[in-house]
Amino acid sequence: MPETIENKTIFSLLEVSRSVQKTIAERYKSLYWIKAEMNKLNLYNHSGHCYPELVEKKDGKIVAEMRSVLWKMDFQRINKQFKEVLNEPLRDGITILFQAALSYDPLFGFSLKIIDIDPTFVLGELEKEKRESIAKLQKEGIYDANKKRPFPQVPKRLALISVETSKGFSDFFQILKNNPWGYKFESTLYPALLQGDKSIPSIIKQLVVIAENIEKYDVVAIIRGGGGEVGLSSYNNYLLAKAIATFPIPVITGIGHSTNLTVSEMVAYKSAITPSELADFLIQKFHQFALPIEESQRRILLATRAYFAQEKQQLSGISQAITWSSKTALTHAENKLNTLSSGLTSYSRQTIKNTKVDLKNLERLLQMADPKQLLRRGFSITRVNGKAVTNIERISPGDQIETTLFQGTLHSQVIKK
Repeated sequence: MPETIENKTIFSLLEVSRSVQKTIAERYKSLYWIKAEMNKLNLYNHSGHCYPELVEKKDGKIVAEMRSVLWKMDFQRINKQFKEVLNEPLRDGITILFQAALSYDPLFGFSLKIIDIDPTFVLGELEKEKRESIAKLQKEGIYDANKKRPFPQVPKRLALISVETSKGFSDFFQILKNNPWGYKFESTLYPALLQGDKSIPSIIKQLVVIAENIEKYDVVAIIRGGGGEVGLSSYNNYLLAKAIATFPIPVITGIGHSTNLTVSEMVAYKSAITPSELADFLIQKFHQFALPIEESQRRILLATRAYFAQEKQQLSGISQAITWSSKTALTHAENKLNTLSSGLTSYSRQTIKNTKVDLKNLERLLQMADPKQLLRRGFSITRVNGKAVTNIERISPGDQIETTLFQGTLHSQVIKK
């Protein structure tokens, strides 16, 4: 009972709490369906109970907040439904539609006791955000901007946004590294959170860092392991999708799921179901560049071999023809030389014979022309001043003359001519 002191009615804290508890119990007897964002699940593993933090936001600001409780048995049942419908467990950072009872406890205060959560509503909320993001990107004319980027013929230099410990990243890296054709890739890892609301600023931050060093890379790849629709909800975020769509070089994704594409995957240059498939895509790009070169190399080699074979055959024919022609020519030349040699021998003999006759005749003529022989026959040589006289005009009376006979010389003076 309340006390009265100096005309003041005073209630104890417990009395007030019990009054509130009674009022709420009488007023809120039914179960209510409530929509809120589950900021944190707060699962206590030792007990199996959850104490979710529920909030409502408006323009990014929290306008209402309330604590709740989800007992172990209810959590196990709801979590099983989430895994069946969404392919992943109940987790932080999602908007949920839940059924709850309102209660007030004098010791623990006001709370919501969660009885059930509708997993299909979560899918609807994800789809709603997805449609809104797509509409905004299309309105701004940037929805397919990254798809229009020219893709490098040889995507060798890779900027990878992932977690080094992720199995998806490991699969991707090993396939590239151990490809049987020996293609060499250069990669740099930019670690980022890849799940939940915090993944949005984390991935965007790394995209900004990569953009500052854009000349070092050919392609950006976002690599993530498997997950369900809820775990991928951050990839429907407008800001993340816009950062990917407007990135200056191609962005490719392998975020590990086989259901509906997220908006980030839609706007990326290429999206693959798994990181392994994305690695195969890059290797195939190398193939598309290398195979025509290898085919050209093969054709050039075959053409060269055929050309050399043809030339060798022609040279063989020419060599054989030259051999036969040379032998024939040599035979003809040898016969001709023999004929000429025989002719020259006969000619030489005849010429020598004729020359001997001519020499004898010449000798005879020379003997006949010898001045001594002429002098012997009675001729003489008259000289004036040492010069033979052939014309009387050159002699004058009184000149001393010298007359040479066969035997002896006369000196006389001209008296008259």
